[in-house]
Amino acid sequence: MAKKLETIRLVAGMEKAARKTKKQVWARLAEIIEKPTRHRIAVNLDKLNTIAAESKGKILVVPGKILSEGELTEKTVVVAISASETAKQKMKGKAEFTTLAEFAKKFDKVDVSKVIIVG
Repeated sequence: MAKKLETIRLVAGMEKAARKTKKQVWARLAEIIEKPTRHRIAVNLDKLNTIAAESKGKILVVPGKILSEGELTEKTVVVAISASETAKQKMKGKAEFTTLAEFAKKFDKVDVSKVIIVG
């Protein structure tokens, strides 16, 4: 089955960011996203909360989907391909949620030392 056009564009954007910035985090994200969707990562809010508590001030990047199991009590920045509607509701006020496509557009402004790939 063919990949979605938006996935192809996202991977191309990540690879472009890797070439321009010479930062491996973008290449690693492109590599993970390129995998078939059946291998895509799904992370619950409770796991994000645990990671956010351990690493304050970091940007948590989920190259997959965020699910709504658990609660998010730590203030953090969360980036993912998508999130369930319930997860988005639970994150409101506690986390700043951005899609990976939007995040990739501002790759030159991102401090990659603060990025943690979750999954």
